[in-house]
Amino acid sequence: MIRRLLLLLLIGATLTVAFPFTWRGWVMWYYDRHSYTVDSAPAERVAVVFGARVYSNGRLSPMLMDRVETAVQLFEAGKVDYLLMTGDNRSIYYNEPGAMRDYALRRGVPAEAILLDPAGNRTYDSCYRARELFGMETAVLITQQFHLSRALFLCRALGIEAIGVPADISNYSDVSLRWQHWRELGASTLALWDVLRGLPPEEVDSKQ
Repeated sequence: MIRRLLLLLLIGATLTVAFPFTWRGWVMWYYDRHSYTVDSAPAERVAVVFGARVYSNGRLSPMLMDRVETAVQLFEAGKVDYLLMTGDNRSIYYNEPGAMRDYALRRGVPAEAILLDPAGNRTYDSCYRARELFGMETAVLITQQFHLSRALFLCRALGIEAIGVPADISNYSDVSLRWQHWRELGASTLALWDVLRGLPPEEVDSKQ
């Protein structure tokens, strides 16, 4: 009896440890098929640009700059009509969408073509709000490849027929990329939990 219990506990522990790796691998395998380049991407009305770190001086981090730059390239190529900048603005001292908008304006994107979602605190929040508040049924998602498959899973699970364009313009450090890939293990598992629960973000009714 004790041996059987220990065996069951061992099997359970093994499955628990293995699940994030298995799930992450499946998400990458399945959703990367919806990935395009700037040149090959079909035309869509809106590109959703996911936020990332902004430095204290207002400068975009390299990954965020690449995301906005990729979105600008799509706009210049006539592939999208609007850019939805979604990111963290939980503090008056930190504003990802505002910094992203400023960069796009400097690159020549007209103000009327830029939409802001200041409550995209997580990828799930951004996808949920894009569907429920902005009424999107299709979109191009702009982020790095390591993040894109999770973003595609979330947006498609929430009712947006999304495609993606990776924003890997710069050469990121190996340390940074390793950290991001490890982070995605947990984030992808949390994304599945978010979809299964289907709860709205706290800010979804604020219409910010």
